[in-house]
Amino acid sequence: MAFLDDAERTRGITARTRNLRLTAVHSFFRYVAFEAPTHSAQIQRVLAIPAKRFTRALVPFLSRQEVDALLAAPDQQTWSGRRDHALILLAVQTGLRLSELTSLRLDDLHVGVGAHVRVIGKGRKERCTPLSKNTNAVLAAWVREPTLVKNQPLFPNARGTKLSSHGVHYLLNKHVMTATVKCPSLKSKRVSPHVLRHTTAMDLLQEGVDQSTIALWLGHESVETTQIYLDANLAIKQAVLDKTTPPEGTPGRYRPDDRLLAFLKGL
Repeated sequence: MAFLDDAERTRGITARTRNLRLTAVHSFFRYVAFEAPTHSAQIQRVLAIPAKRFTRALVPFLSRQEVDALLAAPDQQTWSGRRDHALILLAVQTGLRLSELTSLRLDDLHVGVGAHVRVIGKGRKERCTPLSKNTNAVLAAWVREPTLVKNQPLFPNARGTKLSSHGVHYLLNKHVMTATVKCPSLKSKRVSPHVLRHTTAMDLLQEGVDQSTIALWLGHESVETTQIYLDANLAIKQAVLDKTTPPEGTPGRYRPDDRLLAFLKGL
């Protein structure tokens, strides 16, 4: 409890992050229960620590105008700009997780007829995601770039090694600041690789793709995980409202009584 409280107070983590830390602690102590049964009383006290409740906010995502501004931000006259443009475009079109993006190798990408990208997602599950014509063309041009080192990742850093999670966040934040000039609405949004994944799901949902297909596309373990996108999709809710007949209501108007009118006239 002291560890969790200190993480919240000193490091400023959210209740959601605190619960993730607690999940790891619980997992470890369930293992300890088998290895050290003599400490079962203390172990049960740890396992009884409850998760903290928090307000579940709507899923953040980008509009089409914001995505276009972000894709236009990298300077494609430079090697890093072409890399960043290709990475962001692939992330928005496929909805790959950050770990899946940074782990991609050249062999995982198939360009040409039946263009697709192959990834190993959570639980070591393999899935293939098709690429649009535009994404295929951009990636086909990117793989023709001279390699920095042998067997480098699809999106390497300046040394030819794998991009770190911090590196992807850094380049994304840099391009968001550039895109804010043309699209001011980005200034009020916290854009992360996972927000790009949410954007993919919302695009598919708004185009009428059903929940099960979106779950398959994103590599979700359960269709229920995709429910969060339905909650955030105002367009679907508006379409439902347009199909219904709302109850009739007339705007009211305040009418002062005679005593008040007489008072006002006497001023």
